[in-house]
Amino acid sequence: MLPNFSKEEIMSLNYDLEGKTAVITGGAAGIGNMTAEYFLKQGANVVLADMNPAVNDIAKEMGGEKAIGVAGNVCDADYRASVIEEGVKAFGQIDILVNCAGIVALESAELIDAKDWNRTIDINLSASFFMAQAVGKYMIDNKVSGSIVNIASQAGVIALDKHVAYCAAKGGIIAMTKVMAMEWGKYGIRVNAVAPTVVLTALGHKAWDGPVGDAFKKEMPSERFAEPEEIAAVIGFLCSKGAAMITGHNLLIDGGYTIK
Repeated sequence: MLPNFSKEEIMSLNYDLEGKTAVITGGAAGIGNMTAEYFLKQGANVVLADMNPAVNDIAKEMGGEKAIGVAGNVCDADYRASVIEEGVKAFGQIDILVNCAGIVALESAELIDAKDWNRTIDINLSASFFMAQAVGKYMIDNKVSGSIVNIASQAGVIALDKHVAYCAAKGGIIAMTKVMAMEWGKYGIRVNAVAPTVVLTALGHKAWDGPVGDAFKKEMPSERFAEPEEIAAVIGFLCSKGAAMITGHNLLIDGGYTIK
């Protein structure tokens, strides 16, 4: 089994994001929330964008004056604009975007209906693209050499049973990341993706605790799933000076699952 370091050990890794401001969609829970916690420990300001109406309270409890939350639907263009506006108003500049908001609809390819397909594509792919587009335009117009990290998945690289819409959306995330990186490099903007395996957030535990998850882990060289802080630390690295020559990359965080 691959080593599993404590949350304290991982959260203490220092990639120095002092003074940077990060917009994190899906920031009220899961990977987005852990990424916000990690960024705060690295000295960054955070803007949590989430549908949870209590997101500003969540942000303030986490980071005090260094964090704000903006509640709304990332699929809405006016809301995306307001997230950037509120972030600039609070902290002066947006330097980082982490696109974490997402859902999954589990159904076979022959049975998934249009509603579940469209909702998965709208939230996981289209909203991520348009949020990155909005932040990218802001960075270009304001000459900000920023970093964008999109959350893909191992499902964007390989086929997973009953994940047809999710696989399609996450494959699209990887493709759009490459195009944005190619087009925006001349502006000093880096765009990367991370592709996790199962992550043990509250939803991850709910979906994968038990025999099904135990069988899945036996197929992984790591013999375990990922912890949220392990994903957050990789995102932090990609947004740091240490990753200054990394752009257009999809970094698998899958315990070796996709090497087979």
